[in-house]
Amino acid sequence: MNKNVNKGVNKELLKELVEKYKNESGALIPILQEIQESFGYLPEETLIFVSDEMDIPLGRIWGVVTFYSQFYLSPRGRNIIRLCRGTACHVRGGKRLLEKVERVLGIKRGETTPDFEFTLETVRCLGTCFLAPVIMINHDYFGRVTPGKVENILQQYIP
Repeated sequence: MNKNVNKGVNKELLKELVEKYKNESGALIPILQEIQESFGYLPEETLIFVSDEMDIPLGRIWGVVTFYSQFYLSPRGRNIIRLCRGTACHVRGGKRLLEKVERVLGIKRGETTPDFEFTLETVRCLGTCFLAPVIMINHDYFGRVTPGKVENILQQYIP
């Protein structure tokens, strides 16, 4: 994932993806998923290209992309941080944890660091309430996290 973040759109790859789905009915979501998997997000020019090549109104594509939370319209970081905002995490210091992560990374929730190393998201629940408060980075869970542990956790993901 994120193979081509901030490197521009590989037009040949985009053409291959569109050709793969060009004559398939109901192919909009699968093609958008493949484009995002290839580019790490859905650059505007890829949506315009899909609209033109597949004869799908751009407004319909925007409607799909903005409706489903799985789609991203801006580049995301190499490491996705999901900070739980569920009740158990909130009660056990989740707000302080979020503030600490934002301070350390210099970004707010929903943003990506300028070097594309981290994207910070908040989620309703990570399903690990017994470990509250919880942070998930990529596929790794960190439980009973305190603000004092944040920098050591993040260091594990800095090349």
